[in-house]
Amino acid sequence: MRRPLSVEIDLDQAPTDAELGRLQFTTLLYYLHETNPDNGLVRDKTEPNAPVSIAALGMALATIPVVVERGVIIREFAAKITRKRLRYLLECPQGPEPDASGYKGFFYHFLDIETGRRVWQCELSTIDSAFLFAGALTVATYFDRDTADEAEIRQIANSLYERADWNWARNGEATLTHGWRPENGFIPYRWRGYDEGLLLYILGLGSPSHPLPPESYVAYTSSYQWRKIYDRELLYCGPLFTHQLSHMWVDFRGIRDAFMRERQSDYFENSRQATFVQQEYAVRNPREFVGYGEHCWGFTASDGPGWCKRTIDGVEREFFDYIARGVPYGPDDGTVSPWVVLASLPFAPEIVIPTVRHFSVMPLGAHRLYGFKPSFNRTFEVEGSPTGWWVSPYHFGIDQGPVVLMIENYRTGFLWNIMRRCQPMLRGLRQAGFSGGWL
Repeated sequence: MRRPLSVEIDLDQAPTDAELGRLQFTTLLYYLHETNPDNGLVRDKTEPNAPVSIAALGMALATIPVVVERGVIIREFAAKITRKRLRYLLECPQGPEPDASGYKGFFYHFLDIETGRRVWQCELSTIDSAFLFAGALTVATYFDRDTADEAEIRQIANSLYERADWNWARNGEATLTHGWRPENGFIPYRWRGYDEGLLLYILGLGSPSHPLPPESYVAYTSSYQWRKIYDRELLYCGPLFTHQLSHMWVDFRGIRDAFMRERQSDYFENSRQATFVQQEYAVRNPREFVGYGEHCWGFTASDGPGWCKRTIDGVEREFFDYIARGVPYGPDDGTVSPWVVLASLPFAPEIVIPTVRHFSVMPLGAHRLYGFKPSFNRTFEVEGSPTGWWVSPYHFGIDQGPVVLMIENYRTGFLWNIMRRCQPMLRGLRQAGFSGGWL
């Protein structure tokens, strides 16, 4: 029997700064607790023996300025931690060998947390490397004092970023490939059309050593899909995280490329519209999943109950494990992700805040170590569980960063302000044709 969920809370009451601060602090503790102190590598998730996620490592780097400014670690010690982590990454073996850490300046998606070498025959990932480079550029820009530690941070971080051969990663065409494997070469997929790859191209265009040509960005945007969904016009991509990850580092308010100038919009406004589409989909709930509604939404790449089918109330349902869920066209199996709602806080606080307050009275760990559990599914009943339904047993490193960074951008705009001083980011934006506003 499904358990009723009773909510007695003023959902529209804005969270206090202290409440946001507590949630931000418990969330960022992931990067302090799940890091190997010998080398600074960060676990992909809390599952025992999980490897390193290069993307999570980049997000961990990006949170360091927040850790300093919020008084968690003093600047001098944070600089030493940062320097050690960057130095280890720079010294990790690069080459075509299948057990290296990376090749052509890019890194494999997952690394062994003790040796820093590739695991699982995973791919050399352009997008996950981009998140690492963005984190490295964040600390290179933030640590700007004339001390030996901070000077070395700048030198190593820039070296990591500048050795990436973006043109090699194009494999002879305009757009960037998803990656490469030593066993069989380039992956037959490319970054085309709107998604989190926006950051990838900005970084590639801004490289002082191996810059992408401007036609690469033109090719990326040429397959954009502008759609009208629920009476809202927007640049479409189904999973909500794709509308957020580039925005952790870039304040897109008021700056426009050619595509957005033509439509009198910008990527920030587009993410706002995508957030409202997510809520509206949950309100309409066309597939009649349990719990969806005005204050229960958030569909993105996330953990799930597992690959299986169940007949529930006479309807056969298909469920998924880790997959990129999206709306309104799916896939959708009833799984909701609180973290991705929080990451939309700067875009649409008027609907995010009531939803987060609703989640906070659910048994999802809002006030416990690492904050909200990353995903849950009230349609998928689990006998004997504390809730009666499925809740992810793990936290993921790539889910924690967006919460920490977007709460900070909502509170103070701090990360955005740092990256306005980052020359590679500015160069990449201008090469992509962005202009106006603060740029």
